[in-house]
Amino acid sequence: MPQTRTFLLLALAFVGYLLWNQWQHDYQVPAAPAPATAATKTASPAGAGLPTLADAPAAPASSSTAAAPKAATPPVPGKATAAARGNGGQQIQVTTDVLRVDIDTRGGSLVRSALLAYPATLKSKQSVQLFSDKPEHFFVAQDGLLSRDGKAPDQRALFQAAKTSYDLQPGQKTLVVDLAWTGADGLKVIKRYTFTRGSYVIDLQQQVVNGSKQAWTVWPYRQLQRVVPPEPTYHNFLAKWSDQSRYSFFGAAWYSPESKFKTLHFDDFSKDPLKKTVTGGWMAMEQHYFMAAWIPDAKKPQQFSTHVVDGSRPRYLIRELGQPIEVAPGGHAASQSRLYAGPKLRNALGTIAPGLDLSVDYGMFTVVAAPMHTMLTWFHALTGNWGVAIILVVLLINIVLYKLNAAQYRSGAKMRKLKPRMDALKERYGDDKQKMQQAMMELYKKEKVNPVAGCLPLLVQIPVFFALYTVLRESVELRQAPFIGWIHDLSAPDPYFILPLIYAGVMYLTQRMMPMTAGMDPTQAKIMKWMPVIYPVFFAFFPSGLVLYYTVNGLARLGQQWWVLRQFEAEDKRRTGKPRTA
Repeated sequence: MPQTRTFLLLALAFVGYLLWNQWQHDYQVPAAPAPATAATKTASPAGAGLPTLADAPAAPASSSTAAAPKAATPPVPGKATAAARGNGGQQIQVTTDVLRVDIDTRGGSLVRSALLAYPATLKSKQSVQLFSDKPEHFFVAQDGLLSRDGKAPDQRALFQAAKTSYDLQPGQKTLVVDLAWTGADGLKVIKRYTFTRGSYVIDLQQQVVNGSKQAWTVWPYRQLQRVVPPEPTYHNFLAKWSDQSRYSFFGAAWYSPESKFKTLHFDDFSKDPLKKTVTGGWMAMEQHYFMAAWIPDAKKPQQFSTHVVDGSRPRYLIRELGQPIEVAPGGHAASQSRLYAGPKLRNALGTIAPGLDLSVDYGMFTVVAAPMHTMLTWFHALTGNWGVAIILVVLLINIVLYKLNAAQYRSGAKMRKLKPRMDALKERYGDDKQKMQQAMMELYKKEKVNPVAGCLPLLVQIPVFFALYTVLRESVELRQAPFIGWIHDLSAPDPYFILPLIYAGVMYLTQRMMPMTAGMDPTQAKIMKWMPVIYPVFFAFFPSGLVLYYTVNGLARLGQQWWVLRQFEAEDKRRTGKPRTA
């Protein structure tokens, strides 16, 4: 029966999809890192991966800085009380309503960040840590300036700050943190970080003051650098299999108006490095649910590149090198950029920079997953509960597909009515399958029965199934989102397997209402009888939001099936004067 084959195909395709993802994760051999450059080998741990001027284009004409903004007065260095770091710098802690960031005065790098609205685990008091200076989880955002004379402050230069801690006060919209560097010959640089209430975007302005008697050309750059963290420790097989982060993209990403959204796995950094000039794009390091992205000036071309920093633990680096800025003697200039360090909120990211919402990557299912995410977001805004939003999406889909579903059930009822006559054909033609198929097709044509009418609704549901699975896996909005009672996280499996068991009951009742029809071979019949057991076992490892979707969908279709079959029996009774043949 085509309907049965399609149903089995869905299960096999999904299992194959999971196995492929797991194989990619467990058995793909990483490429060997590229040899380190001279600049890389001499860099300190906090400044590894330093760009070199071999990457830089020729200096521009001096007229390019005519309209440069006025530089701010350097802050007066305070008596820092934070513990001195091994590299000679100190950590400046900045706290807003959504972020807590540590800035290292050695280079002005962002070396720690806590996303205050996102607990690390359910009911945990510790927040998600995005940036980290711990060797096993090293992930930092760096920026600096380069010059051919070697005088510009890169991420190894020591800056000074007026205070060791900054806090966004109630009623305060923005918080400005200045770090100052003073070099020889009257050269000064100020890194000005601006934090905004309720935002994960950090504005960066690198202000250059040339107090010397000669023109000074500098190249601004920004980069993200990280290691691959160690494999998580799982308590059991269920915890490992149900960890959705294992199937999400982890690596570098970038966007350009021409090439659109692109990704690069860490395994491919050495064999397929990025080197591209981009105007109006961005670059990022992505992980499950969260990301960090540098967003440079959209009107100026930038050179994007990726590198592997050699060492006992390879570091992977993606950087953008800006256009040179020539600062006249006694003049000043500035470079602008933004850093996003936060959750991958699809709706919000699209308003920050073009294409940034594509970092929530639904892959081949985007055409279905994107509108489904929009529907879920809309229903959540109405109800305030993601589980209820999933239920409403199910009901909406079933309303839209009602005609197709009804055609499926009516086709099944007609096939069941023809069962005695089809059994008779099987006895008549025996093992002559060709003649039996011809006779069945003539019977279908005479009785106006379409044996494949029941396939279309299932074919429609296959992309919906995969799309919703991807939305539940990738949407940070559903991370740790509660439903009711025992379900405290729709992105995690049902802890008590209640929804999978309910779904088993729904499948059993569905089979009882529409028993096996003629034409099904014994193997298929046996498999179908075991489906109420097989599917719930699969669903025990899936996000409870996905199981909720299929449970409610099964109940809705069960109700539709009961109603359509009841109407069919009434019509058949009026037409023949007797109920349909069992």
